[in-house]
Amino acid sequence: MITFSIRPFNKEDWISVSKIYSEGINSGIATFETQVPTWEQWNQKYISSCRIVAISNSEVVGFGVLSLVSKRDVYKGVAEVSVYVASSFKGQHIGEALLKQLINESEENGFWTLQAVIFSENIASIALHKKCGFRVVGTREKIGQLQGKWHDNYFLERRSKVF
Repeated sequence: MITFSIRPFNKEDWISVSKIYSEGINSGIATFETQVPTWEQWNQKYISSCRIVAISNSEVVGFGVLSLVSKRDVYKGVAEVSVYVASSFKGQHIGEALLKQLINESEENGFWTLQAVIFSENIASIALHKKCGFRVVGTREKIGQLQGKWHDNYFLERRSKVF
């Protein structure tokens, strides 16, 4: 088992984070994105208060972020969670630590519901989210195509016990 710590994301982490995100894209079951966004695009998409990275031996080995699900005021406490771990560090409980930290930070920042949209083939991610208190609320059948193949997404949510 490796040792790692979690700290807030710094802009200097972007190169490492983008490489990990690229691995997720290449997996074919982590995102419908086909290209890594620019720093500016990524920075606009994710909430600045809830961005974290996992560090092992001074190397970024995973990250977690939140994005708003809507700009409408009524949904200001609802966010979508994204957690990615470098492929060479999977199975080390890094994703679990990142998700638990994101849950804590989300509650400290006024979020009462977290959502996750996960490819049905991504069994490990679904299990991780369930372990951290998410529940499947539905399946979005054939919601999108990636490389000519239709994919279902599981829609999961976690309601905070703080609010």
